[in-house]
Amino acid sequence: MGSVVWLFLLVVSIHIYIIAAATNPDDASALRSLMDEWKNLPSNWGSGDPCDDKWVGTGCRDSRVISLKLPGMKLEGRLTGDVFSLSELQELDLSYNEGIGGSLPPTIGNLKNLINLILVGCGFFGPIPDTIGSLPQLRVLSLNSNGFTGPIPRSIGNLSNLYWLDLADNQLHGEIPVSDGPTTPGLDWLIHTKHFHFGKNQLSGPIPSKLFSSEMTLIHLLLESNRLSGALPSTLGLVKSLEVVRFDNNSLNGVLPSNLNNLTSVHDLFLSNNRLTGPLPNLTGMSSLNTLYLSNNSFNSTDVPSWFPALASLTTLVMENTQLTGQIPASFFNLQQLQTVVLKHNNLDGSLDIGPGMSNQLEIIDLQSNSITDFNITAGEYTFEIILVDNPVCRESGATNRYCTLPPPDSSPFYSTPPQNCQPYLCSSDQISSPRCRCAYPFTGKLQFRGLFFSNLQNRTPFESLEQDLTQFFKFPEFPVDSVSLRNPRMDPYQYLLLDLELFPYGEDRFNKTGISAIASAFSSQDYKPPDTYFGPYVFRGDSYEYFSDGPAHSSKSIAGIAIGAAAGASVLFVLLILAGIYAYRQRKRAERATLESNPFAHWDPKKSSGSIPQLKGARCFGFEELKKYTNNFTEANDIGSGGYGKVYRGTLPTGELVAIKRAQQGSLQGGVEFKTEIELLSRVHHKNVVSLLGFCFELGEQILIYEYVPNGSLSDSLSGKSGIRLDWSRRLKIALGAARGVAYLHELANPPIIHRDIKSTNILLDERLNAKVADFGLSKPMGDSEKGHVSTQVKGTMGYLDPEYYMTQQLTEKSDVYSFGVLMLEIVTARRPIERGKYIVREVRMLMDKTKSSYNLQQILDPSISFGTSSKGLERFVDLAMRCVEESGADRPTMGEMVKVIEDIMQMAGMNPNAESAASSATYEDAAKGSNPYGDESFAYSGGFPMSVTKIEPH
Repeated sequence: MGSVVWLFLLVVSIHIYIIAAATNPDDASALRSLMDEWKNLPSNWGSGDPCDDKWVGTGCRDSRVISLKLPGMKLEGRLTGDVFSLSELQELDLSYNEGIGGSLPPTIGNLKNLINLILVGCGFFGPIPDTIGSLPQLRVLSLNSNGFTGPIPRSIGNLSNLYWLDLADNQLHGEIPVSDGPTTPGLDWLIHTKHFHFGKNQLSGPIPSKLFSSEMTLIHLLLESNRLSGALPSTLGLVKSLEVVRFDNNSLNGVLPSNLNNLTSVHDLFLSNNRLTGPLPNLTGMSSLNTLYLSNNSFNSTDVPSWFPALASLTTLVMENTQLTGQIPASFFNLQQLQTVVLKHNNLDGSLDIGPGMSNQLEIIDLQSNSITDFNITAGEYTFEIILVDNPVCRESGATNRYCTLPPPDSSPFYSTPPQNCQPYLCSSDQISSPRCRCAYPFTGKLQFRGLFFSNLQNRTPFESLEQDLTQFFKFPEFPVDSVSLRNPRMDPYQYLLLDLELFPYGEDRFNKTGISAIASAFSSQDYKPPDTYFGPYVFRGDSYEYFSDGPAHSSKSIAGIAIGAAAGASVLFVLLILAGIYAYRQRKRAERATLESNPFAHWDPKKSSGSIPQLKGARCFGFEELKKYTNNFTEANDIGSGGYGKVYRGTLPTGELVAIKRAQQGSLQGGVEFKTEIELLSRVHHKNVVSLLGFCFELGEQILIYEYVPNGSLSDSLSGKSGIRLDWSRRLKIALGAARGVAYLHELANPPIIHRDIKSTNILLDERLNAKVADFGLSKPMGDSEKGHVSTQVKGTMGYLDPEYYMTQQLTEKSDVYSFGVLMLEIVTARRPIERGKYIVREVRMLMDKTKSSYNLQQILDPSISFGTSSKGLERFVDLAMRCVEESGADRPTMGEMVKVIEDIMQMAGMNPNAESAASSATYEDAAKGSNPYGDESFAYSGGFPMSVTKIEPH
């Protein structure tokens, strides 16, 4: 009997040890929430404890999750608020997951300990949030190869620790941001950053001279394939640390600065395909220069520069169509590193002479379409290509020399890793034979080199060096890699070198997810560095891996459990069966309790009242079948809007009353208790300037809210012209007053008081008489007696309207709504989005505002429609009030009650009765307003683009 008790205690101890949480509860909850949002997560996610059981891609320290590295996992989903609650997170790498995308939420700024943010080759789009600049520890920011739009956030200039900045291969537009005074940051503040990778975007405007300074330590400056214009600033010559410089494929013009000669460390200089003019500067001092591309510019007609032979490290010179004249000096071909010379379509003349000291690395000299009259080579036979087609030397009758015909396409095989003293197998299925002649499923991808220090792709030496370096870096046991293979080197239209890469698994025929994550992360984080003798900056694009091995490895606990079970035999099994019965019984009871907790309406009798059921005032419970009937089975014809929460349908009650039925989609469902709390809160709100809740539905897994129907759309629709409603000054004042009264009611008269947290033009709806109604309480926060003054809470709201004091302190007060309302008032007078083309409306008004001038000097940003049919009397006082609302300190802002009184005074000053009803049905708007959508998705509140001003901060 004693042995049975001992075994029982042993099993219980093991059980307690297994379920003891090694991970901080908040972090564990965040990771488990991600399991509901993301697809294709590693199979051991959800098993045991994240830190203790080493969930794939999760790194921990002292019970806190400090890294989340899941590149190349075939993940699908969006970045949600759950990630941003991992407050100790230092590394976030989700690269090479094309299914991870959507907009990058502004709440990324909550991760104050983040060091590496790496999202290479994902599916993100929309603007890069300005909050990216509030990550003080950030060293690596790689957002390349996505679909980001909008400007480069100037706030990135605040990242004083940044080492690597890669925004290449997106759709970013606008000018390169530089600082404006001591408080407005720009990229010129990044004096310690080594890498500016901005190629393949749509950046425009001149390159600011302020961008560069002698303090900078930049080594890679990549701005190729954009829309940049203007002259190259002379300040570029101050950055003596530069090694790779690319400005090719832009619209640069003007004369090259003479001090480029100071860039003695530059290996690659790409300036092709611009509109550069003037003479070529003397580049004699660029002693490290390997590659020089200057083609397709409009330089002054000039003789071949005498300093060409002084470029001792030169391997590649490409200067097509650049007005070159004169004779090439024979000494130029004596440069011992020279491999490629392309000077087509110029005006070179005289004799082409190549002496006995020529480089033994020469591969091609292409001088097509010039005026060369003779060709002499001391060596007699030569092995490299010389092309003199369309030169006088080849126009003589009977000229048959090989240099007078175009060479055939190169049929020589490109480099491919050879087998290692073995005979490759003919593998079955999708397997490939490795260099060690083992059939397996390799992890594949492309290496793209944005700079390189050689040009002969037939030369095996650089590729063998790279192959050996990759093999050494990814060797077992640091990585589960058996061998490495390179294939098919080629240049793409952007003058990038592309290489196909295959990494084969060690000891198995396929990788597990841990192995792929480790390999992909080494590339995405730039931990792997290629040999700098031949290769410059690179990016890796991993292919989707289809062949993950089955299941994770057993944890040490499970192995220990198996051993104990085998040793203990039948006695332990008997004890475990007892424990299993007890556990199953407790789990069943727990499930029953959870069911009741998740459905607080389960025992609700609407005819009775108790403290555990919803305390509703003026709202009732609808059945799901009822709502299907009222919406004609939720048909598309009754679909009047959609958003992140789901869809809104028009419904008709048996009484003929129109209602708006907001149906949450599965991913947006709250817990039952939270849903109950929300409808209790909303049912208490009754004011003519607040949208009324009529009822709810909570059955069959549905969460549905029924609101009054508001026919004339949102204020945003009218300001943007989408609804067809024309708003003159008097109507705008009336709407502002109604909205202010609605918010003041929430703050001062609702029980409990409510902070809306999402005041904006899309949440102000207009009824049939253009009366304003405050809507959308999805982010609202009730203020209990214990929370008077402020409440600490996770930041929620919409960028552009968000109170900066609330954002910085996370202390929510009624003054946060006041700030948002001030932005709304500026929107009312300008009809501009809060953030438009990278410009913030509050800052724009502050900069332009001059109280000594008419209309405060704001004519250039005021909406021209504001004076339609009426004067704009009281405008200046209205702007004054708005600017008081957006003061930095909440203590300096008015209350909503005070604002109501001021707007009433403004209306009286303008000869209006603040308590009069709006005109009934004016021809200026009634017909146009028919069919408008008052419940549309925020992203459609304004025409065109993906406005940053409507991006919600809404953690789950």
